[in-house]
Amino acid sequence: MKPILRYFVLFSVFSFLTETAFAQTTRYKELHKVKRKETIFRIAYDNGITVQELIEANPEMNDPQYQLKKGDYIKIPYPSSQRPAPSFNNPSKENGDPARAKEVAATNTEEKDVRHRAIRLGVMLPLHNKDGDGKRMIEYYRGVLMACDSLRSSGISIDVRAWNLAESTDVSKILKDKYAADRDIIIGPLYSNQVKALGAFAQAHDIRVLIPFSINSQELYDNSNLFQVYQSTKTLNDAYVYRFFQRFKDSHVVIIDCNDTTSTKGIFTSALRRKLEQEGIVYSISNLKSSESMFKNCFSTTQRNVVVLNTGRNTEQNIAFAKLNSLLMTAPELRITMFGYPEWLSHTRTQLDNFYKFDTYIPSTYFMNPLSKRVEIFTQQYRQNFRQPMQNYPQRFAVTGFDHAFFFLSGLHQYGKHFTGATGTVDYTPLQTPLHFERIGNGGLQNRSILFVHYTKDNRIETIRF
Repeated sequence: MKPILRYFVLFSVFSFLTETAFAQTTRYKELHKVKRKETIFRIAYDNGITVQELIEANPEMNDPQYQLKKGDYIKIPYPSSQRPAPSFNNPSKENGDPARAKEVAATNTEEKDVRHRAIRLGVMLPLHNKDGDGKRMIEYYRGVLMACDSLRSSGISIDVRAWNLAESTDVSKILKDKYAADRDIIIGPLYSNQVKALGAFAQAHDIRVLIPFSINSQELYDNSNLFQVYQSTKTLNDAYVYRFFQRFKDSHVVIIDCNDTTSTKGIFTSALRRKLEQEGIVYSISNLKSSESMFKNCFSTTQRNVVVLNTGRNTEQNIAFAKLNSLLMTAPELRITMFGYPEWLSHTRTQLDNFYKFDTYIPSTYFMNPLSKRVEIFTQQYRQNFRQPMQNYPQRFAVTGFDHAFFFLSGLHQYGKHFTGATGTVDYTPLQTPLHFERIGNGGLQNRSILFVHYTKDNRIETIRF
């Protein structure tokens, strides 16, 4: 199997979200005549420059309507920086010069320290167009490459190699590739049955492994080289209850039974009730079928009321909002906040006005604010680089890839092999996916980051990260 996808390997994509623009280039290496099916992305890679450098040399590309056409001539600038590759010679072959031998030995020491050289990143995911997994992971990988290019503009070099590790692929064959063993970090795999082999390989070669999606692997408890983003339902539930109590301990909680026999949200409401009872806090329980007077009696007139439903479904949510709107018509003095579930983030198209009106908080592990300027820039540049929009999932995989790569590559550049991903170690505000990790006993590290998405009464969206 070829270790690298033909059109994804070792090329840079558009560098964005930087504070300082590139200086205007006044000299150009050559004029390039555009060939059939060439892209801005590919031309930049072939000439050893970033897409941003290419656009700076050809300002017309900034036009959103710009289309690269066969036969066009575009300016190819010199790269903004050109560093000669270091030489790692054997000190014994330096003609007996002790000073030179000492210099080379110091260079070899730096070579071992990822903080003093290019970071070697490997990606082992299903990178193909055969099914949904492959298409999502291609998008994720594109986000990784965009992060690499953004970091490159700030002086961080990354050597990227990718392998198509599909569900049916024998991971042991990929691990025989000569480039696999020299990676500093590998992102992958996507499938649980591949974790053990990759984890053992990582331990043997002192490689960090970032498992980016929903794998709950036993290897995490034994292998200190693993970073797992996924958090189990119980872990998340405990975190949501704890943060709920921190924020709303001075409020009056109203839990509404929605008569949804399919609901799995009892795990949250039951844990929340136990927490409130342990702390000696009185709460109310109501039902969507309760009479107006009984429903109203569950609400406090002196405290803020935080309403929690025991369902994540849109149907019952509609009924609950209708009942709350009716309540406010008879008791406009009541202060009501709604607390929801991650699924509610996909209901914004129909519920946004209610979210704002009821000061709604939604817990999650990711959120991309559509009103953010940074998100707008990312979205535009993704489309420009890849000639297509991101897939319309609640979690945008390209943005996830960007956040993951930016966080880990920045951390490795700053801390080297000692990077643990702990809170506060990387000065980076995620576009969508916050991360911070904690060690699991003597094993690997697991992400513990969550957030509350808050739809405020003045029609703003704020992200509260924990």
